[in-house]
Amino acid sequence: MLADERREAILRAVERQGSITVKALAEEMGVSAVTLRQDVRELAGRGLLTRVHGGARALAPDAAAPTHVPAEFPASAPVPAAEKYAVGLVVPPGGYYYAEVIRGVQKAARALGVRVVLAVSGESLAENREQVRQLMADGVDGLLLMLHPGLRPLDETEEWLSTLEVPAVLVERRAGIRAGRLEQVASDHAYGAALAVRHLASLGYDQVALVARVESPNTALLSVGYADAVKAMGLRPGPEFRVVTNGDAAPADARFDEVLRAVEAGEVRAALVHNDIDAIALVGVLRARGLRVPEDLALVTYDDEVAEMSEVPLTAVAPPKQAVGSWALDLAVRRLSDPATPLAEILLRPELRVRASCGADRRADA
Repeated sequence: MLADERREAILRAVERQGSITVKALAEEMGVSAVTLRQDVRELAGRGLLTRVHGGARALAPDAAAPTHVPAEFPASAPVPAAEKYAVGLVVPPGGYYYAEVIRGVQKAARALGVRVVLAVSGESLAENREQVRQLMADGVDGLLLMLHPGLRPLDETEEWLSTLEVPAVLVERRAGIRAGRLEQVASDHAYGAALAVRHLASLGYDQVALVARVESPNTALLSVGYADAVKAMGLRPGPEFRVVTNGDAAPADARFDEVLRAVEAGEVRAALVHNDIDAIALVGVLRARGLRVPEDLALVTYDDEVAEMSEVPLTAVAPPKQAVGSWALDLAVRRLSDPATPLAEILLRPELRVRASCGADRRADA
């Protein structure tokens, strides 16, 4: 069926029924839902119908009641207001980090007239594929994907991402060339780690340690930025400690045993710690050993979710989480509005927020 024939059929169905769902009409016409959504978008752009979530309705507000109301629009509920696009957002379960990114998506969605449909993914590729399949079956126009950080194997994940039929943006994650036309928006965590090293060096520390969680998807990037900054500033290479949290069940003094011994021995005087929860826990176990922050250990945390609430307010590197969400949705809308727009990979730089845990409350030169 040619495009003009499909669009005529859509208009006839809307005129006859008052409203249609893309899913049902696509099955009736024997075409893909992705194709039909594009047709509906084109017709709405020409002012011939009104797009709603999952379908379309007639323009005239005083039109006679439709002879058939799709299941998504029960007679007892009002017909949804017009929307520009519907975008699916897939996030991992739990974790305070993602809440701020979601808020950024919500803020941009309100400004752009976009409906966001949230889905929570599991740890396996199969679970992520199923969430995306359901979102696309429900008629989303695009996808924002904040996939589970433990998703493996990477090559199979990227191969799947390259087959997605709607515009998709990877959020706070990075993918390689196998991911095809996938776009990306993320915090520049390597830059953020370098900010912390630079600040500590400006306070006279010639060696900085890195303390980071083994399971964090950002640890590798932090390590790269940390090592580059140490080399660029001519500092003595510091130790890198990897913390195994076991779901935060292990006692803090056991998790930080190597770090504590190094501080007690005077081998480590300054450190970047990822994340806030670990940094605050480290402050507590240091105090229990008779050690003080910043006198015995100058400390910068990476996250700034709860850093200011520490007994000693923590200097922190703050990734621009809300901005990442806002930029990701804006990028998806740009792609939907103009498919010819060049593909983008955007890195947003964190900022340093100086408090008491380094022994200086002055603002660092960033």
